[in-house]
Amino acid sequence: MSEISAIFDWHDGALRLLEDCELFATRLEVADSFLVSDGRTLAVDVHRSRFIESAVARGHPDEGELETFFADALSLVPREGNWFPRLEVSSNDGAFRLHFRLRSAPELQDTVVVATHHGEDPRTEPTIKGPDLDAMLRLRQEAQRSGAREAVILDGGLVSEGSTSALMWWRGEQLMVPPAYLPRIPSVTARSIMTVEAAMGAPVAEEETTPQELEGCELWAVNALHGIRVVDAWVDGPDLNVEGRHAQRWRPRLSALARPLD
Repeated sequence: MSEISAIFDWHDGALRLLEDCELFATRLEVADSFLVSDGRTLAVDVHRSRFIESAVARGHPDEGELETFFADALSLVPREGNWFPRLEVSSNDGAFRLHFRLRSAPELQDTVVVATHHGEDPRTEPTIKGPDLDAMLRLRQEAQRSGAREAVILDGGLVSEGSTSALMWWRGEQLMVPPAYLPRIPSVTARSIMTVEAAMGAPVAEEETTPQELEGCELWAVNALHGIRVVDAWVDGPDLNVEGRHAQRWRPRLSALARPLD
């Protein structure tokens, strides 16, 4: 988990540092986070657009304020070291509040063990990052009790997404993703990979698949913190290709897409 270094509240058009005693209960409406390494990050404009569009969809009335808040928050991220900042829109009694959490990044990982979530789908807003973060944390904790670090959510028996990541897999030389009709968080990292693949003349294909039908595939769990993680084991699930040949080729490409915040 990330260490919270500081929490800022948006008040009268500016960010002010909060003391712990000033925090109070609110409903999280939207959240967005991304890795910043030495002042560089992947697709920050896409993160900005997703954050603002989601906030407006949740009822925030002022796009201009959201734009200014996002820009001011970025200005507070140090340009040295690894950071994992989070921007939030929350609500309390019908009023919206904006918060910024400046967090140091946890240790980055290249691989991950997953486990299938077998209970009911706990997501209430599957296409917006924020309202279901607590539920996703509980799924992750459930997976940890079985020896995994990430839960796989099924939709009608089909692979949909991970509790904190988008899922992508390779069938031979073809990169696949779940079908668009399965509602899930619009992953910025997955979108970046898909855009580059299309530009290279190898567009990503959609595929309906059950866990067992991924037998022998190289499976990725991708997100804005770790980038591409190869799934090296699936608890009580399919045997996967864990050599990571495609990941080794792709990680430098993804790193090359990072741009300075300034």
